[in-house]
Amino acid sequence: MPALPSMQRLTILQGEAKASADPAIEMSTILGSCVATCLFDPVARVGGMNHFLLAEPPAHQCSQKFDSDYGLFLMELLVNEMLGLGAARSRMRARLYGGANLNPDLAPIGTANAAFAREFLEREGIPKVFEDLEGTLARRIRFRPATGQVSARIVAPETAPTQKPLGRPQSALGTVELF
Repeated sequence: MPALPSMQRLTILQGEAKASADPAIEMSTILGSCVATCLFDPVARVGGMNHFLLAEPPAHQCSQKFDSDYGLFLMELLVNEMLGLGAARSRMRARLYGGANLNPDLAPIGTANAAFAREFLEREGIPKVFEDLEGTLARRIRFRPATGQVSARIVAPETAPTQKPLGRPQSALGTVELF
């Protein structure tokens, strides 16, 4: 009996979407308020994952500029990556993860991300077969794109990604103000 190939872990970072048909690939990510979509085509045995920070750009932002932080861009990118590997939109099935509201003092970004992901799938006619969305706890996701197998677990609060306030540069998050 031939040896099974060893798994190669591919970390999906915020702002990324990747697809694969390689049975030796396992995609992983950690989510707080971000959402990850795991798409799978069981006939083509192709799958993919994205990881987005925000649902859609503000209405005043130029629609010609795509930003990889936004679900609007990353959902389309993921679908197109899978189509390029032989998947068919009509056979795609989705699982959604993340969208937690980790900090009760900040806007419910996770809830908005979760709502966007659900609406996108419905609008595109891609069935959602499972979701683990919202709540207050972060998640670690592991996905094998060639088989569609997903493992999700809660991440301890002290190791969870933090949700930073929007519209403030990283330098403005501390207690020192520079002029």
